[in-house]
Order: sequence, then C-alpha cells, then structure tokens
Amino acid sequence: MPLNLAVAASICSLFCSLFAIVSAEDPYRFFNWNVTYGDIYPLGVRQRGILINWQFPGPDIHSVTNDNLIINVFNSLDEPFLLSWNGIQNRRNSFEDGVYGTTCPIPPGKNFTYILQVKDQIGSFYYFPSLAFHKAAGGFGGIRILSRPRIPVPFPDPAGDYTVLIGDWYKSNHTDLRAHLDKGKKLPLPDGILINGRGSGAAFNVEQGKTYRLRISNVGLQNSLNFRIQNHKMKLVEVEGTHTLQTTYSSLDVHVGQSYSVLVTADQPARDYYIVVSSRFTSTVLTTTGILHYSNSAGPVSGPIPGGPTVQIDWSLNQARSIRSNLTASGPRPNPQGSYHYGLINTTKTIRLSSSAGQVNGKQRYAINSVSFIPADTPLKLADYFKIGGVFRIGSISDNPTGGGIYQDTAVMGADYRAFIEIVFQNDEDIIQSYHLNGYQFWVVGMDGGQWTSASRNQYNLRDAVARVTVQVYPKSWSAIYIALDNVGMWNLRSESWARQYLGQQFYLRVYTASTSLRDEYPIPKNARLCGKAAGRHTRPL
Repeated sequence: MPLNLAVAASICSLFCSLFAIVSAEDPYRFFNWNVTYGDIYPLGVRQRGILINWQFPGPDIHSVTNDNLIINVFNSLDEPFLLSWNGIQNRRNSFEDGVYGTTCPIPPGKNFTYILQVKDQIGSFYYFPSLAFHKAAGGFGGIRILSRPRIPVPFPDPAGDYTVLIGDWYKSNHTDLRAHLDKGKKLPLPDGILINGRGSGAAFNVEQGKTYRLRISNVGLQNSLNFRIQNHKMKLVEVEGTHTLQTTYSSLDVHVGQSYSVLVTADQPARDYYIVVSSRFTSTVLTTTGILHYSNSAGPVSGPIPGGPTVQIDWSLNQARSIRSNLTASGPRPNPQGSYHYGLINTTKTIRLSSSAGQVNGKQRYAINSVSFIPADTPLKLADYFKIGGVFRIGSISDNPTGGGIYQDTAVMGADYRAFIEIVFQNDEDIIQSYHLNGYQFWVVGMDGGQWTSASRNQYNLRDAVARVTVQVYPKSWSAIYIALDNVGMWNLRSESWARQYLGQQFYLRVYTASTSLRDEYPIPKNARLCGKAAGRHTRPL
C-alpha cells in the first residue's frame, strides 16, 4: 500500500538524488510492506504462510515504463528475509537485486528500502522471497509494467486485467521442507496446485462479449503447468516484456518461473466455466480448477473438466517454437521493438551449461558444469565493490561442461560488459529444466532434442525470436539464447526448480567494466546493508 506522505517524503530525500542524475522526471511509486507469518489454508490444512501486508499472495505492483519504485520492506519474521524481482532488470544496479549474492538479508525486526527502476521495460513479472526456501511459504505477488500513454499497444484496452499466479504447493511448512533438503534428501512430489493462493475455487469475473487480459505466472517450486479455460481460446499477446505475435491457443504450457499475458473474450453462453491448471511431464498429474464467472451466469460450471495436452514433449516444444516477437509492435524504447537486429550481430563468446545431480558427502546436490554453488559469508557484489579477497574467484566455474563429478564452490563466471554472447543450456537429464538470469532479457534463438553441436545454429531463429527472462530446456534436449551484456553487475543465473537452486544449481555472472561512469553502473546505494566481511565499511555518498 502507498506510504503516507511524510514517510514518502523522507524516503525520497534519501534516494531521489541518485535518480535525479539519471532519470530526470520519471515518476516515483512508494510502497510500504510488512512481512509476517500467518495461518493459511490453501490445500485445506493449516500452514504457516508468509504474508505481505496480511495478504497471501502479496499485493500486486502496478507501474509504468521508467517508473521508480521505492519499496520499504519491514521483516517481521523470526529469520533473515529478502525479496527478489523476477524480470525487473535493475539497470546498472545489481546491489538491489534481492538475492544473497548481491544484497544483505533484512534481519528480523529491521527494514530495507529497495530502490528499483523499471527502465525501458513493459510486461508481466512477479516478485518472490529468495532466501531459506521461503518461496514454499508464500511472499510472492505479481508485477505489471504498463506502456507509457504515448506508446501504442498492439491490442485494444481490455475490460479487465487479472494477475493469475499458479504454482505447485506442499501441505508441509517451508521449515520442514528446508530441513528435508538440509538433510540431503530430495523433495517428494507436491501435494497440489494453487491459483492465486487457493487450491480450488479461485474466480475471475467477466461480462459477456468483453475481452480480458490474464497475466499468468508460474510461481511454483518445480513443475511445469498447463493452463486452459473450458470452451474458451486464449490469444497470446506478451511474454516477459515482449509483445508477441497474437497466436491463439486452447491451452498454454507455463514453465516454472515464466510469465505470459493472454487475452480471453467472454464469447460463450452465459454460465460459469472451468479454469484448469495441471502439472506437466509428471508421473502423477496434479490438477486444480478455478472459475471463469459470467456476470449474467445462468448456471454453475458443468460438464467434464477439459483435458490437457498429451505427455509427449513434441507438443510443448512446438508450442514454444511458435511463440515469436511482434516486430511491428512498439516497445518501451523509442524505436520499434524489433528494430534491434540481434541475428546480424556476431557473438563474441559461447558458454555451454549442463546440469547434473548427485551426492556430495552423502547428501543430495545439484550442479551446473559440475559446480554445486555454496553461498559465501559475504554477498559477492559487496565483496567485489569493496575489493574484499577470499570471498569468491572469477572463473571458479567453467564456461563449458567438464564431465567431472560434482564439487562445491562459490561459482562466479566472468564476462565483459557490452559483449554479445551465446549461451547453450544442455539438459542430459530426464526432467524438464527452467533457467532464469537476473538483470537481463535474452533472445531464445533455438531449442531441440538431443545434443547441441555447432551445426545446431543452422536452425536458429535469427529474425523474430521471443525475448524473455526465463527459458525452459526439455528432457534430453538443449535450448540456446543470445544476450547483449549491457547491464554491469553481479547477476544470478539459476534453476527455477527451487530445490535444485537451493542445493546448488546456480552461479553468478559478473559483467565487468573498468569504467566508473554513472552511465555504466550506479554507485552503491547509501542505505545498502553491509554484512559479512563488508560489515562496518562505509557506502560512498550519493
């Protein structure tokens, strides 16, 4: 909820000077959040959930391109806490990224004010708690970034705009799940699926003949999910900040960590219809339902629940390939969204990443290129900024699979500012994977089954590939992305399967320049918390 004017003014006096340098008259939006525990009953049993302002899920963030978001988070939990922003790129400011590699946790009983700017962004995203397996307790919510009024959007204004947070869920408290992982065990299958925090009965109201926007985000812990609405079609219009070709689907696979915007027209006879979400590529299919409720409904939901797609990978792979950028749509930048001809730029480096699972010292661990990440005693960005030795080593993870056994390290890979690189995710496991890179949007140029080779580039989409922030990699398959490294900082590349992330399937990409210009990176925020070996040091004046 908005801060009162006095508090807003005091916070602005602390932070607005930085943005005045770089953001001119871009608007500010102030939020004041209290993070608490509370009883929740999403699957019919009482659980200890994480609430924001007594809400589960948390409140939505509504913003417009280039807005400055000042979010004061007070931690009323009994353990340290951090929020991260899945899709907000934090241009030149990884200090505020909200993962332990960049940001000191908020101690119990203390607060921290995040300073974010949704610079040159539009689209549908979400926020979530990044520490201590808190994501399994809640603390997540939707983020929407609207285009500025003068920038045309390639579809008429919808009659309504709904956030739809879907995800798998456990009946066990997050502390029990975390203890299970800490003992070196794998998580069991989830117990159910939620729609906006409910195991059943979530309802969305529509009027017959009108069109609505649904912003669907998979905020779950491990499962890809299929989303569908009985007797209704969905027109895809946006994926994680990119307007897409407006392709119509009867159901949509939403992989863990991903967000999609669809338009749904209430063009059926006036009654209620099932909204269905079911797990994908699982031995036991979990399903939950919500309701699309017509305002003049003549009756409740009826008939069989509509079935989902087949379990074959090809259906989902072909759907993913069909999602393309809308090259004629205006984006948040002054030029049309498709005017950046990524396919005509030579890549300067190829990074190949392969996941693996195994035991280390008798406990379950997960790795990328054989390295299972372990957190350092100091956030890596702070150690880098203050030049504190002994915290991490650049190059502690190889940029190609090693083929060796899993070992533990604080994995950091170096990369040059303004390089244009290719990353290939190779998945030799039997499960679907999903990867996210903080601070960046990237082009998904290709995906296919089998082993990636240099000849695989012949099938890349070098014209209208969708630009997004999270990419899936199918079992025994590969996915390839192109990235322009135009955002200096220390950025987390991770599995979105949260048990895998927690047990090591992540690393940090250090995008470096020797420049100290504000055009390249903002100075450390004056309110930055300093912990570990950085404790007691002083932030540079703004």
